[in-house]
This record gives sequence, structure tokens and C-alpha cells, in this order.
Amino acid sequence: MEVSRRRQGAVPDVSQRDAMSARSWPSSPLAAAGRAFTLLVQPPTHVGFDGRGFDGLPDEILPLERLRALLLAPHTSVEVRDAVWRELVVRARRDGPAWVVASVGIALPGLRHVAGLLAAGWRGDTRDLDAELLVGFVERLKTIDLEPPRVVGRLIDAGLRAARKARDADSDAQLIHTDATGPIAPIQPWDHPDLVLARAVAAGVIDADEANLIAATRLEHATLAQAAARIGITSSLASSWRLKAERRLLEAIREGSLAFVPLRPRRRGVATQRVAATHQRMAAAQQQSGAAGATQQRRAVGSLLGGAAAADVVLATQQQAFVGKTSDREAAGVGAPGIGVRPA
Repeated sequence: MEVSRRRQGAVPDVSQRDAMSARSWPSSPLAAAGRAFTLLVQPPTHVGFDGRGFDGLPDEILPLERLRALLLAPHTSVEVRDAVWRELVVRARRDGPAWVVASVGIALPGLRHVAGLLAAGWRGDTRDLDAELLVGFVERLKTIDLEPPRVVGRLIDAGLRAARKARDADSDAQLIHTDATGPIAPIQPWDHPDLVLARAVAAGVIDADEANLIAATRLEHATLAQAAARIGITSSLASSWRLKAERRLLEAIREGSLAFVPLRPRRRGVATQRVAATHQRMAAAQQQSGAAGATQQRRAVGSLLGGAAAADVVLATQQQAFVGKTSDREAAGVGAPGIGVRPA
């Protein structure tokens, strides 16, 4: 009877299981974890989950692949998932490697989703990130507090943090290879402060006056009074503008909003029109405020971007509307030309 069942494929014999094990092992850590889980649950197996006593689960010994499907089902409540995962963590700590593999295999759909998010925009080997993701998950199995909710969510979060830490460390150590001799762009997330300010202006996080204030007082060691005099405002108003601008700039850097901001106009004709409009508004503002001249007012932006024309190009490629100063800069009769320009 047993022989006939094996011939029909109902119960794989030892040779079939050995053939599955002898296949080339997946090079991807997540694929390898999936293969290990598949081998673990192949019948006959001693690993099963007792669903009796868990509300919402069948009162029987559940195969692990069926348990995973039940935990992913929409009708399964969060309380049932947490109760099952508390039991899985206890068994992984108490009953050895088989239940560690079982825990990883049951959490594999969530781990694969996070791995996809980590791989977005990553030019390195994603297998390294997957390995760190699994290591962080397994290490957290040993220490996670089982009282709070979201047990599996916190386990996956631990793996995510470990993978992000490894990715950031690899980004810092990554080298740029080039056959040409000459200056090259710095590696992300490191960047020249002038370029950071230029991207912030282009993205609409700060405007040119605020970039001038930050560059002059933080990078060029000018006093706040000197920087304020350049754009024709009081020191107290300049201090308020700089404080608000630096807060927005810090938030944008932390969120990664300045990582991929172009500094060149996409539409040359529109950019030229905006540059001409910028010069007209700049002349009008100088006549009203009695400024010494366009060159003096825009000198800091020129030093920031390599020339006065470059600053106008940046203003012409704004990605968002400027935020920050409104009525106070109108009352002062000054402001960065292009402040009212619609985003490109």
C-alpha cells in the first residue's frame, strides 16, 4: 500500500526528497529561506502547529503552509495573528532551528515585500541586503518583547533596520570608478554644501534670499547684520528667515527630498522667459528698496552657484512653490526674484 502511494506521488520517498535537496541551492538568501521552509514542511514531517485553543483557527494540527495562508487571510483578526506569533517565537527560542526556519518561512511574504522596498534605487548587490534583513529578523526572535502587539511587524522592522544600516554603511564606503581624470561628483548622501543649498532652492524648500543668508553666515563667516544688509532687511528679520529656512532644510535632508533634484531647466524656452522676468522683477525691487545694484544683491547667489546667471537658471527650474515668507517680505519690499514664478 505504501509503495503504491509513493508511485502515485502522494508521499515523496527518501530518494525524491534527497533529489530536491541536491538541487543547486538558491543564491538569494530569501529564496534559500523559502527552499528551506519548503523542505521543512514536506511530508512526512514532525513540524506542525496545534490550532486548538486559538480562536479563529481550526481545532487540529495545521501544516505550516496552511497556517501561513490562514495568517495572511483577511478574515483573520490581528489578535489571532499576534497570539499565533507569540507561540511561534516561544517555539523558535525553545525547540531549536526547525522552528526558526518555520518562523522565517511564515513571515516570508512580509520579508519579501520589505526587500523590494530596500532594493528600490539600490545599485549594489541586493543579496547582501536580503542577508542582513534575515539576520536582523532572526536576531530579534531571541529578544523581542511578546507583550506589545504587532509581533511579526516588529520582527520585520528589526530586519529592515539591520538592512538599512548595512546599506548606508556600504553607500559611505562605495568608491566611484572612472577612467577620466578630473573632479567628480561626491557620493550620496555626502554633497557639497553649495550644491545642497542650490538643490533646496530648485526644489522650493528655501528661496534664494534664504540660501544667501545661510551661505553667508554659515559658510562664509559673515555676520547676520552684513548678510541682512546685502538684501536690504533688518537683522532681526534676517534671523527669523534663517531660522525657519534651516528647519525646512533639515527636514528635507532627513526625508531625502534633495537627493535627485535637477539643477538644469528641462524646457529651455520657458527657462529663458523666466530668467528675463526674473531680471525685470529684480530691477523693480531694487528701485523700490533703493538697493545699490543687481550685482551686489545677487553676489551671494553667484558665489553659491558659480555665477549670477546660474542662480537664475536654478530659480527657473523650481519643482515646488516656495514656502515660508509672504507678507513680511512684501512689507520689506525685497525678495528673491522669481518668488511668484509657477513651478516648472
